[in-house]
Amino acid sequence: MRRLLIGILLVPGLTAQAADDESLIERGRYLARTADCAACHTTEGGAPFAGGVPIASPFGTIYGTNITPDPDYGIGEYSADDFYHALTEGETPSGRQLYPAMPYTSYHLMRREDADAIYAFLMSREPIARAAPETDLSFPYNQRWGVAFWNLIYADALEPDAPSSQSSAWQRGQYLVEAMGHCGECHTPRSWTGAMDLDRHLEGGSLAGYRAPSLEAEALADRGWNRDDLAHFLKHGMSPQGSVFNEMFPVMHHSTQYLTNEDLSAMATYLLGDTPPAARRIEPRPLEALSDSARRGRQSYLDTCAGCHGGDGQGKPQVAVAMNGNTTLRLEDPTNLLRVMLDGIEARDFPGFARMQEMPGFAAHLSDAELADLGNYLRETWGGRPGDITPEDVADLREDSAHAAP
Repeated sequence: MRRLLIGILLVPGLTAQAADDESLIERGRYLARTADCAACHTTEGGAPFAGGVPIASPFGTIYGTNITPDPDYGIGEYSADDFYHALTEGETPSGRQLYPAMPYTSYHLMRREDADAIYAFLMSREPIARAAPETDLSFPYNQRWGVAFWNLIYADALEPDAPSSQSSAWQRGQYLVEAMGHCGECHTPRSWTGAMDLDRHLEGGSLAGYRAPSLEAEALADRGWNRDDLAHFLKHGMSPQGSVFNEMFPVMHHSTQYLTNEDLSAMATYLLGDTPPAARRIEPRPLEALSDSARRGRQSYLDTCAGCHGGDGQGKPQVAVAMNGNTTLRLEDPTNLLRVMLDGIEARDFPGFARMQEMPGFAAHLSDAELADLGNYLRETWGGRPGDITPEDVADLREDSAHAAP
């Protein structure tokens, strides 16, 4: 009853009947998933939306806040207007500036009716009286008042192209990708100020030591993506191009797996266009066509990888993805491939009964030269890329990982 009263009393412009409307709450649940709220506001194994998720940045660690309707630690005292303002302008009712790790730089495009529905859903949740950890940023970035000046330049800089002759699916996809899903926040490079470099929008970014790859249509097609596979990947976390890992797994786990097929198809339509470029196919290269480095790497592959990924790179269902056609091997930058080989990937459960077993890291078992040769074998054989990884490239990533370790 308390949650219902909070929802009724704190939604100016919404009737009591609307606040109690289960369909509004369910719509808000869907939109909260579309906006991927849980990924930053729900810790693994923790209470939903109670905050505490650490978000690493070049300036320090920012923690996702409590957005349950608790009046002391959450948003229980927020009105719908307050919530919309915080969501789209990055400012709390008290005037406290939010750091742009909360993607209000994309959410400023969110429609008011969608924000109100998310608000109604959150106010229907169980209040959790738990404070989120304090954000830990170095000086001068810990001076929140300075964000107000940053906002004058960057807060509403994102202005997607106005649709003209594009299809309704493209227009819907634009809203889902740019505003709700805020995909550009990770897949766009950032300047030294921490703002998205909108001159290179969706060209790819850096996140937690990995590369968030380009989402431009030509780049997607060059890596073998078509609309159906991209929509399937967002829904199920895997496709012929591989499976989600690193920071993309929580996005699929908390958000995209719950979206309708129509919305996922719209997102793929927006990213690839109404007339998408043809997906590039790559034929595996025979051993005799490979570089000396790649030929040396084949033995490491047979010794350490083939048991799970198959001697011919065909993969094994419920065990490991195929190498043949794998999108990570087709990236121009080999960072993600090298990171995976060094650090491994933990076991993951996917929607339905699908899962992938743990992939161990080989940092302690293979030398820099061996890892370079292995990477070149994978990229040349199945990625259509040159074998230009050097032992120095691997050493640099090892050093970066050592500096990032707690």
